[in-house]
Amino acid sequence: MDNLNFKEIIIKDNFYQSSSFFPMPLTLIGTLNENGTLTSYGAYSLIFPYYIAGKKYYAMLLECRNTSNTARGLLRHGKCTINFMPYSKDNFQTHVNCGFPGDTPEEKMKNFKFTPVDGLSKRADPQGNYPKILDEALQVFECTWMKELDNAQDDKVLDEYEGPYHDFNGVTSKFGAHFILRVDHILTKEKYYDAIVNGATRGNFCPLPTNWGYRDSKYFWCSPYKKPQAIGIPNREVDLKSIRYAADRLNTDVQFTDDALKTIVKVPRPFLKLVLQGCVNWAKEHNVTVLTEVEMKIIADKRANEKKKK
Repeated sequence: MDNLNFKEIIIKDNFYQSSSFFPMPLTLIGTLNENGTLTSYGAYSLIFPYYIAGKKYYAMLLECRNTSNTARGLLRHGKCTINFMPYSKDNFQTHVNCGFPGDTPEEKMKNFKFTPVDGLSKRADPQGNYPKILDEALQVFECTWMKELDNAQDDKVLDEYEGPYHDFNGVTSKFGAHFILRVDHILTKEKYYDAIVNGATRGNFCPLPTNWGYRDSKYFWCSPYKKPQAIGIPNREVDLKSIRYAADRLNTDVQFTDDALKTIVKVPRPFLKLVLQGCVNWAKEHNVTVLTEVEMKIIADKRANEKKKK
């Protein structure tokens, strides 16, 4: 038997940092205090994409202590801002300070070094009450907690939670909470907006650091941004027979000419059925029974314009 070049490690609580090395974002999450008059910020890295396609909205998943200021702010007011911050030693010290448990929102904000400002949600709804975003952030997600999921809408702020617990949203254990957060707005600084819309390069890539968490019962660890390398996508074309086979398997009377199918030979195989079905949907909306190269160009132009609007 070949030697295994690994050693198994015991899986413990907070396994992402106690039993492994796991790269995470460096964020400050803003929530409102009890009476909604102040935004306080907690340091979080357990914040990940959740709904990314195929739903009516996009969402993030936040994991946190169920008695933290952040959890209490979300349980009370249902709103937060996720501020992705740049790295410096001073900035990271502020993150560490914001991650210390037990401080009230007012205590946390006494020596806070960043600049809270109104976000797009507040500007669009001046009478509403929303947590502020941080002006120094590289990008910000403004979010709403989807409290009805997992029937968590009745969760209250308590000092201790004895159950029953939810599976994936709201208070999920004696000490933990999960929040599915609808992404209402994504805001990014102009330089990085251009990188997303017009194409990313090594020069304009958003310089987000990597957080490695709390280790050794002694230190928090973070890595500064390093410019990424880019490798082109393999130029693989699906052969026309494969595309014809996939098109013929669709439950539809809409027909594709060979010239029409040739326009999508570079679509990766996992997305081929989705693209074909989108073309069929367009054809039915426009009373088209045969899709040719002409209609496929119209569909492609429509998709390109929709992407620009986003």
